[in-house]
Amino acid sequence: MRCLRVVYLARRNYCEVNLCHNGGTCVTGVGDDPFICICSDGFTGDTCNLTETGPCGPNPCRNDGSCEVISPTRRGDVFSLYICRCQPGFDGAHCQININDCANLPCKNKGVCRDLEGDYTCQCPSPYVGKQCHLRCTSLLGMEGGGIVDSQISASSVHYGVLGLQTWGPGLARLNNQGIVNAWTSAADDRNPWIEVNMGKTMRLTGIITQGASRMGSAEYIKAFKIATSFDGAAYSTHRVDGQRTDKVFVGNIDNESTKTNLFEPPIVAQYIRVIPVVCHKACTLRMELVGCELNVHSNVTGCSEPMGMKSRLVSDSQLTASSAHRTWGIDSFTWLPQFARLDKTGKTNAWAAATHNRSEWIQVDLEKTKRLTGIITQGAKDFGVMQFVSMFKVAHSGDGQSWSMVTEGLKDKIFQGNVDNHSHKKNVFAPAFYARYVRVVPWEWHERITLRMELLGCDD
Repeated sequence: MRCLRVVYLARRNYCEVNLCHNGGTCVTGVGDDPFICICSDGFTGDTCNLTETGPCGPNPCRNDGSCEVISPTRRGDVFSLYICRCQPGFDGAHCQININDCANLPCKNKGVCRDLEGDYTCQCPSPYVGKQCHLRCTSLLGMEGGGIVDSQISASSVHYGVLGLQTWGPGLARLNNQGIVNAWTSAADDRNPWIEVNMGKTMRLTGIITQGASRMGSAEYIKAFKIATSFDGAAYSTHRVDGQRTDKVFVGNIDNESTKTNLFEPPIVAQYIRVIPVVCHKACTLRMELVGCELNVHSNVTGCSEPMGMKSRLVSDSQLTASSAHRTWGIDSFTWLPQFARLDKTGKTNAWAAATHNRSEWIQVDLEKTKRLTGIITQGAKDFGVMQFVSMFKVAHSGDGQSWSMVTEGLKDKIFQGNVDNHSHKKNVFAPAFYARYVRVVPWEWHERITLRMELLGCDD
């Protein structure tokens, strides 16, 4: 009996602290929401704070569908007074049905299709790339041909043979290199050997071809290795297969002369690529070639502005984190969590809101792999009739979640212009675009409270 009384009191308290405007009636115990407002004729909204101006005001069509009036009278409960014109990918009387965009098998070359809200994405097997996995990224990047010069190749150590007269340096680690001294070999006492190539700019890498060599008549080669990559040569990430928590170990060579090709799943976007031997035969000796392509060879830069998955939920809740989250009246069920920061999200708690009013707050998106980011769309929200939004903000990005770079303008951090109300979209373009796995929005100025809904724009290329 005592538990029932506590529940009753809690429900009654919702209606004591939440005001239904314009004669609306507060009701508890209906559906999943702690309370709802039953509005008087002519009013609508979560708290009856909006005026119904006609069949299309407010817009009854979901998923950005447009409402077309076919009768001038007030909508009431009669659907025949308006028609919803749906965006591509949606159907139904109110555009509420998400059409399965994977039904027509749009992904080529064994790409795996994932249906989104009004769109689809293809997970492409290496070396295929592009929206439909229809493009190949298989250029030889210059180790064998000489396009990658010696100064771009470095190593943890070098073996000196024949009384120091032979230098098995990193510049020799070129596929099919000939001669008595024709490969890179690490020093015998190097317990953590590696060899690295600086591509000179960010590239898309889809694979590596490795080869051993013969030294003094003895076959030497790398039997297993890992791959680490970096954008700046300082912070590195070891390559992993999507969904795996352990580093990927690649199978290397079995002799000194034959080649072994390994593809990167998923393809790697980076400037620096480092080969880390795990198991070596006789010595860690390597010749190699890198496979990939320029980032802009197969992509239209102006077309790289696809939604990255905030609204469609391609970005899952676990990929969104924040410095803090505000709780309305301290109630857990009214916590404005980072996973609510999705463009056009509806409901009573329909955005991320920070717990404090200061510039140390942030919200972060982990895209799970490196992508090209070209812009951002932001939106505010309301907390029981109070309009809240971020009016200015900064953007930081990272390849590993540890080392961060701010988007700059000249020599200063760029401050982006945000929103002016709680509902309209504000689009900002990143010029130039940047490549990152992690993106962090740092509110700089705000109205009432730091409150944000958003979508990132970019592409996989």
